[in-house]
Amino acid sequence: MEHRNQRVYLSGGMEYASDEGRDWRCRLQEWLEREMGCTVFNPNLESERFMQTHLPGIDFRKLKQTDLVRFQQIVARLIDLDCAEIAERSDYVLCYWDESAMRGAGTKGELTMARFFKRPVYVVSSIARGDIPGWILGCSTEVFDSFENLKQFLLESH
Repeated sequence: MEHRNQRVYLSGGMEYASDEGRDWRCRLQEWLEREMGCTVFNPNLESERFMQTHLPGIDFRKLKQTDLVRFQQIVARLIDLDCAEIAERSDYVLCYWDESAMRGAGTKGELTMARFFKRPVYVVSSIARGDIPGWILGCSTEVFDSFENLKQFLLESH
């Protein structure tokens, strides 16, 4: 598969992840852009842009406790953005499957969307294969035990 000039969606835990999963996404985005020439959809950055544009100064996570209806409306808009990205613009999805992804729901939905729209899904996880839900494995094209193995695969597959 040719990866240059392709668009990649970075899927993984946010709501229950340390710093919403920014660390691994930023490192992988930098590598994908530099080494693979890809365009990257990073949900951390896209969510931040959305919040700054549409809801400046709002503590989004706090709304879950203080204004559930407004929280749901915001999350629905973010879901729409992410789904459209996967369905209409992304060539493949890279997923970091960890405890935070298992606890949340967004990653499961993103991988299901990718599967439905026939986008390859490459999963990185140090969790034992037997402990990864079958649904996630069913949505996955390939599963890797490290980002280094994923990167090697991507470099060799174009």
